[in-house]
Amino acid sequence: MRADFPKWKSLQLTIFVIGGHFPLEKSANNHTRTVTQNMKKLKFKSGIIKFCGLMLIALGVSCKTYTIPVDSFREQMKNTNSENKNDVEINNPLTFGKIKYSANDIDRLVVFDKTGQEMYLSNSPSIEMRVTHKNGKKYILYFDTVILENNILKGGRSRFAQGLKWEIPMDSIVKIEVQDGGKKFNYQN
Repeated sequence: MRADFPKWKSLQLTIFVIGGHFPLEKSANNHTRTVTQNMKKLKFKSGIIKFCGLMLIALGVSCKTYTIPVDSFREQMKNTNSENKNDVEINNPLTFGKIKYSANDIDRLVVFDKTGQEMYLSNSPSIEMRVTHKNGKKYILYFDTVILENNILKGGRSRFAQGLKWEIPMDSIVKIEVQDGGKKFNYQN
């Protein structure tokens, strides 16, 4: 081995090939990887990344998402306000403790699936609501915390930090979606 390549250090040379670069490594034991070996390694890593990406997409798509027309939502929520909220306790899936907060008194929601068929969705602590503002911004809330007061939608965006809330004027909402997020929250009382 040459004096300018010490045994304890590895040398990396880079060959630029169309579509990317593939490093050649020369280690202390004089073992050299070829471009073909590096391309195989890169393809394997790329395959793993694609597989993980597809699995994440499959998990995200597996939760059924329903829509609620804004006028229908307004009608369903017309009797909710801060005076009608109930104090509830849910389990904390991260610890053995419980989380306490005030929830609305809605039993079920009238929702529509992607084909436009009317369905009923029972209220639970794992129901998430995604509200799209007319500027394109999306807000995520837990449905059982949502109330409608003075034409303003109010709701909690975190189970663990109860002070984090959204207040969104109903006139600025263009789309409402709900889904069971599949989180392991359950009412304890």
